[in-house]
Amino acid sequence: MQGVFFRVIARDAARGLGLVGWVRNQPDGAVEAVCEGAPQAVTSFIAWCHDGPEYARVSDVAVAEEDVAGPFTGFSIR
Repeated sequence: MQGVFFRVIARDAARGLGLVGWVRNQPDGAVEAVCEGAPQAVTSFIAWCHDGPEYARVSDVAVAEEDVAGPFTGFSIR
């Protein structure tokens, strides 16, 4: 969902949970995020993604567990 500052607020939420990684818009309007951190923090971030920021309309959240993609130095917007 673009246009509701999803990436900015997702970045802030991830940083607040101590996660590292990135978030970016996709051409089809979807938002993609990659995050690494403590399992409970990742679970909390995924839960946040189901609602997103105010005014967001989240229709689906797909989660895939992958090998470590880092090293990341923080959580950024791409």
